[in-house]
Amino acid sequence: MFKKYDYIVVGSGLYGATFSYLAKKKNKKVLIIEKRNHIGGNIYTEEIDGINVHKYGAHIFHTSNKDVWDFINQFVPFNDYVNQVLANYKGKIYHLPFNMNTFFDMWGVIEPNEAKKIIDEQVKKENIKEIKNLEDQALSLVGRDIYETLIKGYTEKQWGKPCDQLPSFIIKRLPLRFEFNNNYFNDTYQGIPIGGYTLLINKMLEGIDVILNEDFLQNKEKYLRIAKKIVYTGAIDEYFDYSLGELEYRSLRFEEIKMNKEYYQNNAVINYTDKETPFTRIIEHKYFENIVSSSTIITKEYPDTYSKGKERYYPINDEKNNNLYNEYLKLAKKEKHVIFGGRLGNYKYYDMDDTILKAMEDIKKYL
Repeated sequence: MFKKYDYIVVGSGLYGATFSYLAKKKNKKVLIIEKRNHIGGNIYTEEIDGINVHKYGAHIFHTSNKDVWDFINQFVPFNDYVNQVLANYKGKIYHLPFNMNTFFDMWGVIEPNEAKKIIDEQVKKENIKEIKNLEDQALSLVGRDIYETLIKGYTEKQWGKPCDQLPSFIIKRLPLRFEFNNNYFNDTYQGIPIGGYTLLINKMLEGIDVILNEDFLQNKEKYLRIAKKIVYTGAIDEYFDYSLGELEYRSLRFEEIKMNKEYYQNNAVINYTDKETPFTRIIEHKYFENIVSSSTIITKEYPDTYSKGKERYYPINDEKNNNLYNEYLKLAKKEKHVIFGGRLGNYKYYDMDDTILKAMEDIKKYL
């Protein structure tokens, strides 16, 4: 039977857009099927009053891979935004990530050796012989003050469980910088696409057919008939109709507020690290691109329990879920006409640069 497309890509997020662009460069005919009413997946931005609003949470592009940086910059120029996060704990402001500014905020010390001594003494006082959970892990790395002020409440809100009931692998390490450096990321390259991520995705998808508001799984057989291969970036368990059970996620909900004032807070991102504040952070979008306007738009980010119908944000990669994913992976390998990709297809949290790199690797593998 004649196939109209070489590839149908399900999902127009960063993985789907990268795969589609690279496939088109190899003269492949590509169709994108998108369930939402817009392209871009979770990096979608919407322009409101001249401000590019990150509709699904803040996305700051950062990488140390020059090939990835050069690849993404060919579509739109990036600015020199540097992510410098603040933390609000019961009304007091602290600097993140943990650096000499944080230690000065907390203890008034300005010498690295003084900060190291305080941390070492607090870690020793905890006397943790065996790491049983996230709380043990954090206390053994940074001590009681930083844990109680900047980690505990935020983490318990994010994951919906007490820290002593969370697995230690969530915090594999906690970088401590003994210098005055508020740059949240250590990567060589960092910035925001000028004009927003939606403009970026539009540029990547030029000349590629896109269908919005279409649920691929409702018409799977039809699309299998008109394409040689399917690139599926949706949830792998949903593709198989949850036949082996549901993979677990954490979700988010967003409260977007327009304010008739020039600024609301003095930073793009402020985390709220006490447990009593129901949201984890407030984003003020105009800071990402230094937008000058008489109004501002903020978004409060609330962690949420995932259930069907909500957006999947963070895979819960504990032993139980990873074992279930591996069983789904066995089914996926039998689907010779389907490539499973992206965060949901691979049941793995990817940073944006890792998403692009994985799409590049898959293009080499499958094409």
